[in-house]
Amino acid sequence: MPELHFPWLEFSILTPFLGALVVWWIGDRQIARNWSIGFCFVALLFALGEWIDFSMLGAFEAHDHWDIITFLFHQDVFVIDELSAPLLPLGALIYLVTVLSTLRTKASRFSFAWTLFSEAIMLATLSCRTSWMMIVLLIVATVPPWIEIKRRQRCTRVYTIHMGLFAGLLTVGYTLLTLGQDMPGCTLIAGALISSATLLRSGICPLHCWTTDLFEKATFGTAMLFMTPLTGAYAVMRLVLPIAPDWALHWIAIASLITAVYASGMALVQSEARRFFCFLLLSNASLVLVGLELVTPIGLAGALCVWLSVGLSLTGFGLTLRSIESRIGRISLHDYHGLYQQMPGFAGFFLLTGLASIGFPGTIGFIAMELLVEGAVGVYPIIGAAVVVVAALNGIAVLHAYFRIFTGRRSTTQVSLQARMPERVSVLLLTVLIIGGGMVPGPGIASRYHAAIELGRHRHVNPNAEPTVDHEHLEDRHQEAVSP
Repeated sequence: MPELHFPWLEFSILTPFLGALVVWWIGDRQIARNWSIGFCFVALLFALGEWIDFSMLGAFEAHDHWDIITFLFHQDVFVIDELSAPLLPLGALIYLVTVLSTLRTKASRFSFAWTLFSEAIMLATLSCRTSWMMIVLLIVATVPPWIEIKRRQRCTRVYTIHMGLFAGLLTVGYTLLTLGQDMPGCTLIAGALISSATLLRSGICPLHCWTTDLFEKATFGTAMLFMTPLTGAYAVMRLVLPIAPDWALHWIAIASLITAVYASGMALVQSEARRFFCFLLLSNASLVLVGLELVTPIGLAGALCVWLSVGLSLTGFGLTLRSIESRIGRISLHDYHGLYQQMPGFAGFFLLTGLASIGFPGTIGFIAMELLVEGAVGVYPIIGAAVVVVAALNGIAVLHAYFRIFTGRRSTTQVSLQARMPERVSVLLLTVLIIGGGMVPGPGIASRYHAAIELGRHRHVNPNAEPTVDHEHLEDRHQEAVSP
């Protein structure tokens, strides 16, 4: 296996972990916030260095330059491949902009130490190749939100039951898979348990009520950081995709599609902004799972592209809602707030990120949604039509929320509601990535398509089987999409 030129993975994981220890002992919340921003920024630099270094190697996977972890576990624990290479900088960016946009008035409610610890766990999960280690990391990642809910003196029953069930199913399922490799019946039961656990973590209906409970009782930032990196989808790719037969993956895709339709409909009728964002996120995350379980190169490539676009766009969308909420309190969608005059920048970014999440032309999600629809139609035409319906419902829900928050009666306050400089930096950075990815989609799409081909080969599926397209056809579609 090729080797990176520098221990990027270990450094990107250790940086937020050490940052959590440092921030834990800092009493002043503003100083803790500044240190947290610094540690998140350094972690992002290491993650970007890993991505660039890996791209220069030209291999499907590579392990880190530092061999201490490998020596301790007698195998490559942290491995980067074409699937996880862009996910690490994406996850680090999500944490950076969230911490950066946290206002001083909310610093006392937002735990920077636990946030940095969660980032370290997330980066370790996305670069972990050992299944048991990944399972431990997935379970540990559920602890910080539980601690925050408990500290806020809110009921943890719903979250505890679902995450306890998730941990139990995942542990028992993989134990059966390890012990019963020679027994087909045992392997089938183990696959069912692992699939149920990962779908529960992804919020698939009807095991989704813990997500709305999390957004209701935890801080907006913590809930968003727990959901937007789509760690549940990554667990599906690593733990379910290699062992599940095609028919099982198709049924998982159908369950994900039902969740996407249900969540988009629920987002349309919500009267509270947090619940609206939760269902919008569940709908888009379920579309990613639909593409991942189609097991065709074009569908898988579309899902991987939608994964990146959803991570960027819904992070920006959630940060906008979080910034507005930090100024006016919980946002009700029953009334018209008329905030456009006082925060036109947030209004524009709200619309940009919301429409980018549904694949609006000119944004990073446009080509991604087209590939996802084409891949879905190639397997079952009705699935492709349902994906289009989901995107339409989500678009209507975004516009409905926009009109409720920013139009209607004019609202006036004695305090300025304009964006602060850290928020403007976060908005500008995400805007450049969302529009830049839409204007120049070729490199990203080609990389995701190649990753889909390699993932299909590693799963012993013929990547050239129908329905598929070749690289020349894919490039032609890119030129048609970006041409005037």
